Amino acid sequence: MTSWKLRTRSATASPSNARTQTKRRKIQEQDEFQCVEGEFPSPRVQSALMLHAIRQPYELSTDHEVPVVQHNHELLLKVNAVGLNPIDWKGPDYNFGIPTFPFISGREMVGTVIEAAKARNSRIHKGDIVIVPSTDYRDFRKAVFQQYSIASTFNTIRLPQNTPVNSGSILGVAFVSAVLALGICMGVSFGSIESGPDLLDIVRNIDPETLPSDIRQECLKGVEESERAKAGDWVIIWGGSSTCAHVTKQLARLAGLRIISVADSAKHGLRLSSTSEIRPDLLVDSHNPERAVEIIKAATSDGARFGFDTQGKETAGYLLRSLHSFNSPMSALADSSVKGPRHKESKLPTPPATPLENISRAPRSHLVGLTGLPKTDIPEGVSLHSVPIKLFHEIPEVGEALCAWCERLLVKGLLVPPDVVGIVDGLEGINGGLDRMRRREVRGGRLVAVLP
Repeated sequence: MTSWKLRTRSATASPSNARTQTKRRKIQEQDEFQCVEGEFPSPRVQSALMLHAIRQPYELSTDHEVPVVQHNHELLLKVNAVGLNPIDWKGPDYNFGIPTFPFISGREMVGTVIEAAKARNSRIHKGDIVIVPSTDYRDFRKAVFQQYSIASTFNTIRLPQNTPVNSGSILGVAFVSAVLALGICMGVSFGSIESGPDLLDIVRNIDPETLPSDIRQECLKGVEESERAKAGDWVIIWGGSSTCAHVTKQLARLAGLRIISVADSAKHGLRLSSTSEIRPDLLVDSHNPERAVEIIKAATSDGARFGFDTQGKETAGYLLRSLHSFNSPMSALADSSVKGPRHKESKLPTPPATPLENISRAPRSHLVGLTGLPKTDIPEGVSLHSVPIKLFHEIPEVGEALCAWCERLLVKGLLVPPDVVGIVDGLEGINGGLDRMRRREVRGGRLVAVLP
């Protein structure tokens, strides 16, 4: 049986109370681990990183309660490796994504299932090593800056033998974000790629009332059937060196899209150009954004119809200008009625107005912002989108489809995780790792915290 270090209270033993102390120690051990020979332990307390205030470092608590399974589809996992994300330091520094204090962060990990779900026909079983993208940040049980975490079976990806644990721990959130951006906001169908999901078909064939109200419009009306991205279309990824871009480019290429990647060529150009999995069709230097817009418009004959920004509101504004835009039929008619020539002398009868419903509207362009979108100067014919991340953890049909597909892609080698560019030691090392990220010392991949 695996040897586990137990936390026990100190006591002074004497010949007269030795038997009592031994009995008491056994009771403590059973209460903390409740384990029997040949089984995984079920601890009662654990170590966890807690955030108690804005702009403060996380503090290590060594007596935090282990989260408890509450639903038949939930698993209890021992956390093995944690991927560090920008949100883990930006949230505390800028006070967003933190519902209450004390707060437990951590959005993705690889762990071992020590308590399997009670639901039947689950892909996941006790002892499995799994990838967990933990997108439900309001449920602290599912946060991963702790030794044990809860996950839903439909949000869990079995780790294939050909994928290292550390690499798997930085894949999940980027994968979920990329699939939802492409599949929901741009309408890409992955049905021809290892039986992948058609997400628009899934969400538009379930009860609309089951969709969260704040993303319902995005799911049902965000992109029309005639506007869906298809093989041969251009997609611009601004912030092409990010981890999310790393995954998005791979999935876009599998779907047959042509890729323009906007990134700092001096820092990332060699890596992006020499790595076949993420090499774009066109790499544009981001150093001069105005020039980048000109290059994109020239290369795509006046702009592409699809764009994905991974950086923020400012770069999303430049990306917006890189997209093809047009005046809607209604605006064109209005403009012509006001600005067009007035033939007062003409004796010809005025032709009847063309019904608006008979005017064929050109397909809109679509801009997806991962962390921010422009607020003003939105041209006609461009639709703005935010990634509906809630779909993954609130709609089981979506979560299951994404996780099962990710497993198949990893097994076939069709999806390559981002690079691990550094390791930190346990929960204790996470603050130091986040400081490195604050100082912009981490490039071309992610840091991983490895837990004992």
